[in-house]
Amino acid sequence: MKENLAELERWGADVIFGRAKGFRAGMTRLAMSALSVLFLQIVRARLLVFRKRWKQQSHLGTQVISIGNITVGGTGKTPVTEMLARTLRDRGRNVAILSRGYKSRRLKQPQKWKSRDGNPVDPDHMPKVVSDGKAVHLDSKFAGDEPFMLAQNLSGVSVVVDKDRIKGGRFAVRHLAADTLVLDDGLQYLRLAHGTDIVLVDRTAPYGTGHLLPRGTLREPPAHLRRASYILITKCDGSPNDALIEQLRRHNPYAPIIECAHGPRYLEELFTGERKPLSYLQDKWVAAISGIAVPESFEKSLENLGARVEIRRHFPDHYRFNSREINSFMERCIERDMQLVVTTEKDAVRFPRPKEITVPIWFLRIEVDILKGHAEWEKMIDRFCHPHAPGDPILRFRDAFVV
Repeated sequence: MKENLAELERWGADVIFGRAKGFRAGMTRLAMSALSVLFLQIVRARLLVFRKRWKQQSHLGTQVISIGNITVGGTGKTPVTEMLARTLRDRGRNVAILSRGYKSRRLKQPQKWKSRDGNPVDPDHMPKVVSDGKAVHLDSKFAGDEPFMLAQNLSGVSVVVDKDRIKGGRFAVRHLAADTLVLDDGLQYLRLAHGTDIVLVDRTAPYGTGHLLPRGTLREPPAHLRRASYILITKCDGSPNDALIEQLRRHNPYAPIIECAHGPRYLEELFTGERKPLSYLQDKWVAAISGIAVPESFEKSLENLGARVEIRRHFPDHYRFNSREINSFMERCIERDMQLVVTTEKDAVRFPRPKEITVPIWFLRIEVDILKGHAEWEKMIDRFCHPHAPGDPILRFRDAFVV
């Protein structure tokens, strides 16, 4: 059953991204296009409900910073969230990341937690506490891939998971002493008021496939970039972005634009923690395995680093590998005399230990660099660290609920 669902999900992604060809794929795209018209009306109606205040937002009495995008996946949100949270932590803020925990499993029983005065917290008011900033309390199965990654990489930062981000935020403020909440993937989460929207735009596919869900990967029309307080262009390669910036300025004339690169930093062995420089990939025969939305981007990165990618194994985004699949894959790698198996950091957190590790397994560590807009980044950080400072700038053009 799991394999059938995975195959269906993979085929659906191929239809959306145009990889699937033929009559059946064409008819499916036609049906999806009709549904996209309905989806647009739902998006507009939902925004109107909050703009007219027919439905009230919750305010938690502390600053809430949203990091999000107008497309589904693939913009490099997790490394940016990590960089922002680490910077704020180092500047003295008590940061908690609020995540939905996409595809995480329900706990068999609620975690037990005591409030700061020593009394037990009502389980009904408990989100899943992935990390309290001191220790990681859940694995990736119950936390979700990205929350677990963030918890592992960010000591001193709390990470809580709940579909109800209001409940998660209240818990973080009351019981984890958070004074800054980072709302992961929060642009479309309107129930919780967020004073700042950082919106990521992938340089390589600014508007995804150019179609709204379910036909494409757009969650909202590009015009809704007007809601951004700051725009981060991700996955830049150092070449000019003038044409893209001109497009973005038509939607949002005033939000500061920051250009950044998502680049590999080193290789880390999955089970020993050993690290190697990227040059280690040069001329190595590599088997690439991943469960991400756009595996081609990952594989291209390996090739750009000099690897000879001979085997490519794709799974659906956030797929939880099982031991049988991994053992079979490893046998194939041995038969083909592969020198390395390389996966992504996100996949590494749900990679089961193979029966035999004859071929070493590594993941590629990705980090973010600011290429242009350092001054705007610093001003933004100063705003977050001193949220009530006199003269705090007001972004003139931002309308929280453009319809």
